[in-house]
Amino acid sequence: MQSQVPRDPFVGLWSRIDGFGHAELDQLMLDRETVRMTLMRGTIHLVTNRDAYLLRPAMQAMIEKHLAGNAIVFPNLDGLDLEAVIASARDMLEREPMTGKHLGLRLGETWPDRDPTALSYVPRYVLPLVQVTPRGVWGKSQQPTLTTIEAWLGTTIDRYREPDDAIVRYLAAFGPATVADIQAWSGLSGLREPVERLRPNLVTYRDERHRELFDVPDAPFPDPDTPAPVRFLPRFENALLSHANRTRIISDEHRKRMWKVNGLVDPSFLVDGYVAGTWKLTQAKRETVLDITPFDAPLPPSTRAELEAEGQRLLEFFAPAATQRDVFIGSSVTA
Repeated sequence: MQSQVPRDPFVGLWSRIDGFGHAELDQLMLDRETVRMTLMRGTIHLVTNRDAYLLRPAMQAMIEKHLAGNAIVFPNLDGLDLEAVIASARDMLEREPMTGKHLGLRLGETWPDRDPTALSYVPRYVLPLVQVTPRGVWGKSQQPTLTTIEAWLGTTIDRYREPDDAIVRYLAAFGPATVADIQAWSGLSGLREPVERLRPNLVTYRDERHRELFDVPDAPFPDPDTPAPVRFLPRFENALLSHANRTRIISDEHRKRMWKVNGLVDPSFLVDGYVAGTWKLTQAKRETVLDITPFDAPLPPSTRAELEAEGQRLLEFFAPAATQRDVFIGSSVTA
């Protein structure tokens, strides 16, 4: 689950799993059965330990390229012995989890002529670091505090790995998909060759534009008439970000209204399986308000009723102790 915003995975799982509660995911994090770390597209994800060990080595080279690409941002790294910085940071973080700021200051004691922020980013791009709890636990607050996955879980991890298993893992969740879709989800490039290696163990289709789609065998295909109830999606949602062609879930026109120039994405909601608008939740001490803004208006009365009912359930999930929960459906978003 995409997890730049710590609450996003909770909303994403609540929308998918009937009866899901905060405590279920909290316990998985506290028991170290799931971890939050940098993975696909160089962004923070919450994944099971199994997926962490599968996905991080496949993404490692791509993540390290981000460090090289930020040479302009961190010019103070020129001529620096990066391996020495990485080794020193690993030793520090495995003895005591630290925030990025604290790590930079500690590294600056050894390299006082270097910028501490730049120093801290070297291990954060190269080492497989996890954000330790209580960061990410519902209702808890902590600055992102880092240690290595080896120290947190007690098992070594490969540094690099071919992407084949990650591709199959992706297709199981998001297939049928093109090679371009897989690359959009992962942030990796040049995936045609590994997909060709996997071809004998995959099934293929053609879409309406005659593009070749790949999928795992025996993947479920719901009947086209299967109901698609209203669903609320978090700000960063892999269902929206995991395909190069996003028109299967959102029109290009509506996507432009949601995607901001700074890379942020508004939380959204689905009607009949398609993104139909955005939402915003405001919490006070005893009152919680959900503002829903559809892309197109007016909404049919049945859709409004479904949104109001699902919105109340979302408010109960977010703020079970609130004495007042209000759902407001506003006018349509203007272009």
